[in-house]
Amino acid sequence: MALFQAIHLTLTSAILLVILAEKGQASDNTKNCKLIEESPNARKVLSKLEPLTNRTFSVPVKSDTDSYTYLFQVCGNAGKIPDGGLVQRNASGKEVLVGKYTAMEVFGGSDWVMLIYKNGMPYSNHCGKEDRKAIIMISCERGVSAGELEVVVEERDKLNNCFYLFELDSSAVCPAIPSHLSVGSVLLIVGFSLLAVYLIGGFLYQRLVVGAKGVEQFPNYTFWREIGNLTADGCDFVCRSRGSREEPPTYRGVATEPLGEGPEERDDHLLPM
Repeated sequence: MALFQAIHLTLTSAILLVILAEKGQASDNTKNCKLIEESPNARKVLSKLEPLTNRTFSVPVKSDTDSYTYLFQVCGNAGKIPDGGLVQRNASGKEVLVGKYTAMEVFGGSDWVMLIYKNGMPYSNHCGKEDRKAIIMISCERGVSAGELEVVVEERDKLNNCFYLFELDSSAVCPAIPSHLSVGSVLLIVGFSLLAVYLIGGFLYQRLVVGAKGVEQFPNYTFWREIGNLTADGCDFVCRSRGSREEPPTYRGVATEPLGEGPEERDDHLLPM
């Protein structure tokens, strides 16, 4: 019994540790994002990106005249600028706010999520001096928790409606794969798992604690032996044919004594006269 109590205590402790770890990881960092138009559906789409929070993604860009790096974070500060979800940092460390996570829109499909960070710093002499904005397209890529941030296009040569488009691959936005196991299969797996735990735990207990040897190491050997004997007796009683319970008939044979002669039959009347 001491071994079983130790196993039970160990399993309980492991389950509690897993629950505590999950609670510690189940944060609500996506709530830091402020949507321009709140809706339950938008929040549901945004919650898919929870595994990507508290991580800063960066991508360097080099041109003939300048070199800089884009920094991006989901619902968090990517750089030093407050509320700066996506910033542009040059070689000297100066940052330009491209978009805020506190003024954003979110759209999503079955295997993609698109974030639009708005209210960035206004352009100085182009794009109608409008505010900068960043569009981040997060696509499904199974097996990749978080890929590399890539610059798709820097659309800043138009009269208005300029934007910066980025792309990121992640398994966080992938649809769940439906389980192909039936209820019966699940029950069989659980049953065999419990049976394995019972046999292994009972064997160790009988061998290490009780000191049993041979077949006595089998857990509850006496009980299962009696069950087996009773089952065999019941099967023998029900399934096997034994004929009548009375004394079976015996072969009596033919008597050896000569049979007595019966009365002589007279058939003279049958002869022709």
